[in-house]
Amino acid sequence: MSKIIKKPSLLDAITPVVILISMLAGTVYVFGLDSFGPNQVALILAAAAAAMIGIKNGHSWKEIERGMIDTISVSLQSLLILLMVGALIGSWILSGTVPSMIYYGVQLMSPDYFYLTACLVCALLGFSIGSSWTVAGTLGIGLMGIAAALDLSLAASAGAIISGAYFGDKLSPLSETTNLAAAVTSNDLFEHIQHMLWTTVPGFLITLVLFFVLGIGSGANLVIDDIEILQAAMQETFNISPIMLIPMILLLTMAVKKLPALSTLICGTLAGCLFAAVFQWDTVIALANDSSLSEGAAVFKGLFSAMFLGYSSDTGNASLDALLSKGGMSSMLTTIGLVINAMAFGGAMRRTGLLERLVEAALSRVKSAGDLIIATVGTCIGTNLLAADQYLSIVIPGQMFVKSYEERDLSTINLSRTLEDSGTLTSALVPWNTCGAYMSATLGVSTFMYAPFAFFNILCPIIAVIYGYSQIALQQHRPATEGQA
Repeated sequence: MSKIIKKPSLLDAITPVVILISMLAGTVYVFGLDSFGPNQVALILAAAAAAMIGIKNGHSWKEIERGMIDTISVSLQSLLILLMVGALIGSWILSGTVPSMIYYGVQLMSPDYFYLTACLVCALLGFSIGSSWTVAGTLGIGLMGIAAALDLSLAASAGAIISGAYFGDKLSPLSETTNLAAAVTSNDLFEHIQHMLWTTVPGFLITLVLFFVLGIGSGANLVIDDIEILQAAMQETFNISPIMLIPMILLLTMAVKKLPALSTLICGTLAGCLFAAVFQWDTVIALANDSSLSEGAAVFKGLFSAMFLGYSSDTGNASLDALLSKGGMSSMLTTIGLVINAMAFGGAMRRTGLLERLVEAALSRVKSAGDLIIATVGTCIGTNLLAADQYLSIVIPGQMFVKSYEERDLSTINLSRTLEDSGTLTSALVPWNTCGAYMSATLGVSTFMYAPFAFFNILCPIIAVIYGYSQIALQQHRPATEGQA
């Protein structure tokens, strides 16, 4: 005799979410900026709560567990991509590719148009390393010092730094949030990035115009000593040359040709290792830090250390060391854990029917594509406000709305783009969100002060909604096999 499965009530569906939000609020309060790891515990406990409610309604544990495993399996390809992104970052720093990008990027800095150039340089750096936090915590600190020396608005300067950093982060294949948004919606990484151009490019161009107008008459003719010191320190450690940009050009060429993301990242990583061995021999041996090995063995150890553990900079220049000490597969393990636990939570919610019940309530008044986009934007912003974490503002709405986009004959690549337009970008505008708290503490300006000047972060969600109601750049649904790597 088959079991009778009760349809979950709205209270049933809300309960695991309330439990999750309560625990997340607790982890943020107790751990502060270090809540990234404990948030995973909250996710798995919330999944257990969803499972208990499902069992109450007639589902078996084995059925719920299978739902969790099936959902996790969807993200396995993306987890491999995250590992390779970590290896790529480590190899590119060691090869001199990232240092060369930084070296030539900061030359764009102009005191006469500080806000504009600060935004552009941060965008380039954000794209090259895939981390808005690292941009703010390194180059951003130096730029804030320059802004203070030039007697410029610190709030506007912080807004320029954050706008540029998030633009570069958002379009970088090295970015954790970019990979996460593609993973949650099962989309190809490079197709996701390409589709984001529809909202990010207009948003960034408008941002640059606003900073250009804001900076008129605020220029100065001072030498930017901090930037020159940073460049000199990089030259002492690495061979800086335009030739070092070839691995990046190779990666971008393969991405434009729409080659599979994983194979593209592997090729980019191997190119980085080759350039490291050819052009940065001494630096590779120094990273190995093992005098008992022959030079050849030390180079082998250095290359593999960079790919797994990342690059560790020890130049004595605090800013440069903080900027370049990153990467490696191991740096992605916490993010991978978050994806697995978030997928487990989503799988439990989905298999027990709780997620469907939440979506049913959220979409009760949705009549058009524009309504669906604005519901997604609102849910992402709401998650940033309540859960205080940008990763969860991608994962939870992504799990909630993926089926709704398909049912309305819209490709889920529209969903992945909207998750970034609203989830990733608005996280820095919330004072109690980990991103807002980090940016405020790092740049020395309160979130409420810089938020009005974070033009890019404000514009992208608005553009996403406009596109939804005007039917601009909305890709139609197609079979999942067509767009996958």
